[in-house]
Amino acid sequence: MQNTISKKILLPLLASIMAVSPLAIDLYLPAMPQIADDLSTNMPAVQNTLSIYLIGYALGLLFFGPLADKYPRRNLVIIGLSGFILATIALLFARDIETFTGLRLFQAFISSAATVVVPGTIRELYKKDTAKGLSYVSMIMMLAPMIAPAIGSAILLIHSWQAIFVVLTIYVIAVLTFTAKLLPNSGELKATQHVSFFGRYKTVFANKSARFDLIASMMVSLAFFAYITAVPFVYLTVFGVSEFVFSLLFAATVFALMTAHLINSKLVVRKGSKRMLKYGLIVAVITSSLLVVVTSLELPLTYIVLTILPLMGSISMIAVNADALILQNFSHQTGTATAVIGVLRFGIGGLAGPILAYFYNGTAQPFSMLMWLSILVVLLAQLPRMLNDKKTKDIS
Repeated sequence: MQNTISKKILLPLLASIMAVSPLAIDLYLPAMPQIADDLSTNMPAVQNTLSIYLIGYALGLLFFGPLADKYPRRNLVIIGLSGFILATIALLFARDIETFTGLRLFQAFISSAATVVVPGTIRELYKKDTAKGLSYVSMIMMLAPMIAPAIGSAILLIHSWQAIFVVLTIYVIAVLTFTAKLLPNSGELKATQHVSFFGRYKTVFANKSARFDLIASMMVSLAFFAYITAVPFVYLTVFGVSEFVFSLLFAATVFALMTAHLINSKLVVRKGSKRMLKYGLIVAVITSSLLVVVTSLELPLTYIVLTILPLMGSISMIAVNADALILQNFSHQTGTATAVIGVLRFGIGGLAGPILAYFYNGTAQPFSMLMWLSILVVLLAQLPRMLNDKKTKDIS
């Protein structure tokens, strides 16, 4: 990759590309009731467009992942952002829920062409310090879901739900403009252009050293989506907090995630991704176990928050280092590896809702148990490596 572009410029650009989908998801959440009324449908139908978006995004990752290893990355970003802009403009003219849903599906599918290249670009830029670059990008990107609902609500006060998608279009046009000017093309792609589409997936799944990190990435995603799915019920219904207090608690969680990424970015160069993943896992095991105790004893909300914040921070630390370790195994299949990570992450994350619904008992205990069990699976997957590293250290 060309090194003429400063990391201080390139990393915010990559973060802004990655923020497209979180903004597309979170900006319109406050407008769902208005969309339902305007399109003469019910709330469940509009809520389903969120699931449809996630499905479209996962399918897009499967399709564009191998292409990101074959064609120039900047070209894919331009295609993805341009298609997203067209789909978003078309949403302004949707007059029924079927059209709206179809456009959301396409919007998500084409946007993945832009985002799937970002981890590979970071890997190429940071080499063995990939986790540091991923932490920086994640830290910047997390501002999007933190402020998006508030921005969406403010736009609704001024205008309509269509205005939300106008603002989203303007944002993506700006990102596309900077991408075309600043994002360099990859210089590492030619070596594997002869490999078939499915051959690239075979290469990723055949890599034994990446399997346990894929399990870690997948299972912490289940824990993360368990939190996202359950926390409105836990805070608003079980503990009866106001919407304002809920927004503060949610913002505190995002701040904990950003803090964890900041800590990781400062330490990972010295400690390495394996050790940082281990540190995050230790904190996750302790705090998830405490969360089970707290919910079982039905202790006050303060205790829930004090365990949730470090738990969510540790989950993000595990995820970013697991992803970095996976990508380090694939110098020429980073797009495909990113697709595999994304599909497994969204696929397992989609199970959180049905699992929590099945074990629903009106308390916070099912969500705490699901998070705890997810972390235990990560521990079991990482334990052989941790024991092997200890044995190697003892021998040396």
